[in-house]
Amino acid sequence: MATLFAVARLAGEPLTAAAQDAAPGLEPFAAKDVLKLAEDLAAKDFARPAAEVPEPFNALKAEQYRDIRFRNEQALWQSERLGVEVHMLPRGWIYETPVDVRVVEDGQARRLVADSRMFTFGPSILAAPEAAPYAFSGFRLVGPLSRADRVDEFAVFQGASYFRAVGLGQSYGLSARGLAVNTAQPAGEEFPIFRAFWIEKPRNAGSEIIVHALLDSPSVAGAYRFTIAQGETTSMTVDAVLYPRRTLKHVGLAPLTSMFLRGRAQRRVNGDLRPAVHNSEGLAILNGRGERIWRPLTNPRTLQTSAFVDKAPRGFGLVQRDRAFGTFEDLTQHFERRPSLWVEPRGNWGDGFVELIEIPSEEEIHDNIVAYWTPSVPLEPGKPFPVSYKLHWGADEPLPTPGARIVRTTAGPLRKENWARFAIDFAGPAISETAELPAIDVTASAGTVHGARVEAHPEINGVRVSFNFETGGADMSEMRMVLKRGDQTISETWLYRWTA
Repeated sequence: MATLFAVARLAGEPLTAAAQDAAPGLEPFAAKDVLKLAEDLAAKDFARPAAEVPEPFNALKAEQYRDIRFRNEQALWQSERLGVEVHMLPRGWIYETPVDVRVVEDGQARRLVADSRMFTFGPSILAAPEAAPYAFSGFRLVGPLSRADRVDEFAVFQGASYFRAVGLGQSYGLSARGLAVNTAQPAGEEFPIFRAFWIEKPRNAGSEIIVHALLDSPSVAGAYRFTIAQGETTSMTVDAVLYPRRTLKHVGLAPLTSMFLRGRAQRRVNGDLRPAVHNSEGLAILNGRGERIWRPLTNPRTLQTSAFVDKAPRGFGLVQRDRAFGTFEDLTQHFERRPSLWVEPRGNWGDGFVELIEIPSEEEIHDNIVAYWTPSVPLEPGKPFPVSYKLHWGADEPLPTPGARIVRTTAGPLRKENWARFAIDFAGPAISETAELPAIDVTASAGTVHGARVEAHPEINGVRVSFNFETGGADMSEMRMVLKRGDQTISETWLYRWTA
């Protein structure tokens, strides 16, 4: 066990070339070892991992980093036909924190070594030492996602506690994180890191792949277990135990991070030929009462936070519902292929709220949307906090909508000052199975709704609700709408925050 606990002893100590080149022996491993490591780390002050590396690897530019390439023939399990391979990622550029990576087989862990046997170096790195670049920043998982005779990347863990995945036919978009701490708080956000990984070798072809991770930050340590299954929708079951170093009053569980620059629901940013630019278009929630909520995302002029108070939530996610190329008209980015990400809580999460944070952005290179669950009771030192959930990376939410769902929201200003126009399209069994038009129930916390009407929308076999909104000089208005038949709600709840 001594070698395993070296991860904790090395916390904050630079990883020298000699340490990296040490013989990678075997050591016993069990999932409970990661729990013990996290508990021991939490009892000490946080120290960020570092790596002593020679030039130019101590300050790689983007071009140089791209010139470090993994040797595909070095992929873990490449010749064993297990349906998954592991490709390592080098440390460098913006990925400065080294991570310790071990592969586990039959209860034994073997530490991987980063050197020139695993990577090649392009012309922008003129004098690559024999054992460069000395450290990893993460890894990719690849497998036969689309065809049996070809491997596709379906997940990646790299940078702080960030990770991404895709389902069949998709390209990378939004990210998940291990934990969010103090997001959008005055004292500044804290970004926990995954400082070590243990990747279990699948027992046979088609098996799920299990990854253990050790999370650490100034405020908290944690032990994570990811059970990953690739497919049309790639799923990850996350089982974690957090060990706070200090009281955590604002912690985000199952955090999701995405990008919304402009779209049908808001076009604040002009000067772009593309009609829409976003990885996700809305926040979807299935709350503990069974209410389905759809909140279109926006790119506000000032930082906006929204809290959706709940008890025992059944799920939430950042979703890309519009899958038409014509919505985006981007031949390179193909935003219509970006995955939706749904969080399915396991067990009762109790009281708390889903928090949505929308950050002003003028460029699509910045992730400006964050969503997560915040428990109502702070996490306290000395009290391990377990949490479990399942992530679904796919085309849509994994739960069908029995009534009417929101297909799209279109919003824009009218020619009259302090007026805006809205059109919300609904489709689903509650509408398509009858010719009777539903009633509208729409309210606004400020301003006035005028001329709300519902009409048939044959193109989607649904209906369109449209209305004008007189702002009345308000700076902000929370809008809410549902469709009804009699006293029964038959649709998702549409929520929208209008800001001046």
